[in-house]
Amino acid sequence: MQFLRYKTINGVIRCESGLKIGGSKDTIEIGGIDNPVIRNPLDNFPYIPGSSFKGKLRSLLEWELGKVNGNGNVHGFKDCDEDKECPICRIFGVTDENALFGPGRAIFRDGIVSDESRKVLERLRREKGLFYVEEKTETAIDRLQGKARSGTLRHYERVPAGTEFIFRIDYRVFDIDDGGKIDERNFDWLLHGLWLLEQDALGGCGSRGCGEVRFGVNEGGRFVPGKVFVDDDKKEEIKDRYNELNGYAKR
Repeated sequence: MQFLRYKTINGVIRCESGLKIGGSKDTIEIGGIDNPVIRNPLDNFPYIPGSSFKGKLRSLLEWELGKVNGNGNVHGFKDCDEDKECPICRIFGVTDENALFGPGRAIFRDGIVSDESRKVLERLRREKGLFYVEEKTETAIDRLQGKARSGTLRHYERVPAGTEFIFRIDYRVFDIDDGGKIDERNFDWLLHGLWLLEQDALGGCGSRGCGEVRFGVNEGGRFVPGKVFVDDDKKEEIKDRYNELNGYAKR
């Protein structure tokens, strides 16, 4: 086994609807927020944990590749009969010490609020007193009586729609008697996972409107959807995922 090179995907994640990725609450307040978003403790701006990003992409690709187990357990190395080319095992890694294809290839970095969105969120804080987030209230409805059920009122925070995060995924290519060909092929599945995530939702409450995202690049301060930067140590290019990856999924 020999390490060959890094490939990098980077760009912008734009929230098309409010994003709900929960953090921790240190105190309990009557009428307070039940589920705050996760924040950087140094500046209190929200961020997207790499673990949340990785877990969602893995789940979507498991469904896409038919890797979901009938018993509901997550896909593991033994579930694919020790398939050395399994995209899930190679991209995201496994804990089984008998795996012979090395470490997980993808390294997911935390998504940090872009400079442009920082200015917008700071203005939101000054003008409306909202601390870089919006507050949303929900309740359960009794469908027969057409009114709210008692005791079901809940409050939570969301990152406002329009907020942009800078994201980056580093991908390692190894030569395991194949010149790195398998890892290069699996890299396309990682790109396809971004397209799948756009069709689904990131974070919680996706079925209730939260977490719709778009991937793109920033060109001259303007968000351009449907593209990401790909750097493979040889050249950097912008890849149009809508044209390339939809075709890849159908092959």
